[in-house]
Amino acid sequence: MSKVVGLEEAVGLVGDGSQVALCGFAITRNATAAVAAIIAAGRRRLRLVQVVGGMETDLLVGAGCVTSLVYSGGSLDRFGPLHSVNRAIASGSIEALEYSTLSLSLRLFAGSLDLPFVPTRTLLGSQLLEPLVAAGGAAVIEDPFIGHPAVALPPLRPDVAILHANLCDEDGNAVVTGPLWSIRETALAARQVVVTAERVVSAGSIDPGLVTIPGITVAAVSEVPFGGRPTAVFGEYEFEASLFEEHVAASRRGGDDLAAYLDRRIVGGWAA
Repeated sequence: MSKVVGLEEAVGLVGDGSQVALCGFAITRNATAAVAAIIAAGRRRLRLVQVVGGMETDLLVGAGCVTSLVYSGGSLDRFGPLHSVNRAIASGSIEALEYSTLSLSLRLFAGSLDLPFVPTRTLLGSQLLEPLVAAGGAAVIEDPFIGHPAVALPPLRPDVAILHANLCDEDGNAVVTGPLWSIRETALAARQVVVTAERVVSAGSIDPGLVTIPGITVAAVSEVPFGGRPTAVFGEYEFEASLFEEHVAASRRGGDDLAAYLDRRIVGGWAA
C-alpha cells in the first residue's frame, strides 16, 4: 500500500506536545517545507530533539511551537547563531538539555536498537555531565568488568522523526546521499518517520543497496521538490545565502519583525 500523501497530511502525524526529531544539520538538509507546514498547522508544545540544530530548529522555536529542546548546540554556520533558539533559552521560554554530539547520537543509537541504556566513557570530565545527571539524562555508573567509572545514557525514542531525502519510493524506502551524520540513528529511533523527498518513484524501483532508511519504519511520504530550500541538499542544490541573511536578520531582531518574516515565508514559501 502506498505511503504517499500530501504534505499537510504527512505532518498531521505531529500533534501538540509531540517529541519531534529533526534530521537536518546547520544549513544542510533541513526539512524546511515540513517545518513550515507544522508552523502553519499551529502546532504547540513540541519537544524537539536534534543532534545539531539548524534553520528548521530556529524556525520552529521562533514561531512559538516549542517548549523544550534536547540538542548538542547548533548554528547557521557562516551566517551566525540560532538567534531565536538562543533567545528562548536565555529567557527561559524553552527548556534546553545540552549533550555532546557523540553522547546524543549514542542516545538515539540506543533508541534505534531498543536498548535499556548505552554505556560509554564520553562526557566524563565534561561540564555537560553534571546538569545531565541532575536532569535524569545520564548516570555515572561503575564498569562491571574493570571497576572504572562510566556513563550510562538512556535511549531516546521520539514520537516522530522528520527527514528530507533525495529519493523515496511509494513504500517509504528513502535514499539520502552525501554525509549521513546521525540521520539513520535518528530515523530508526523514532516511533514514526515522515519523509519529504525531492522525488518519489514507484515501489521496487530503487536498488536496495542504496536505501538509507527502510520503508518499514516510514509512516508517510510526500514529494516536495526543493523541500530543503534554502538549505543545501547534497546532490540537488546549494544553500541560498540571501535567504539565510534574511532569516538571520529577522531572527536576531525578534518580535514583530520575526513574526512578519515568518508569516511571509511560511505562507509564501522561500520562492516568495
